[in-house]
Amino acid sequence: MIQIINGPNLNMLGQRDPDIYGRLSLDDIIASLRAEFPHERLAAFQSNSEGEIIDCIQRAGHDSECRGIVINPGAYAHYSYAIADALRDCPRPAVEVHISNIAAREEFRQRSVTGAACRGIISGLGAAGYRLAIDFLLNS
Repeated sequence: MIQIINGPNLNMLGQRDPDIYGRLSLDDIIASLRAEFPHERLAAFQSNSEGEIIDCIQRAGHDSECRGIVINPGAYAHYSYAIADALRDCPRPAVEVHISNIAAREEFRQRSVTGAACRGIISGLGAAGYRLAIDFLLNS
């Protein structure tokens, strides 16, 4: 099982700033991933609540069937030390995904405190970043 965690406003994908985040909805992305990885259980979770995201990380981290976490923490990436701590304490590998290229965004978006607690960051490749993260977790 791969746990996919999406943070604030990702439920608005396809509607919110489509020139930055694209026109696919989160449901479209998850459906595409499930079609691409039909033999792998993908558990999808989205919340605007920092505490719920931390709870999901902790549950996945202690689930013996979980092979890893793909997390798009949204804006929490830039300031949530609590999510970073949960990722750091998690015994499962995590890969952070950003649909937009955070290095090319506003200065405050260019640093990811949560990404430092992950095995790697995929940024700026759109929805394909999720596929690449899953592929990495399955083959590392």
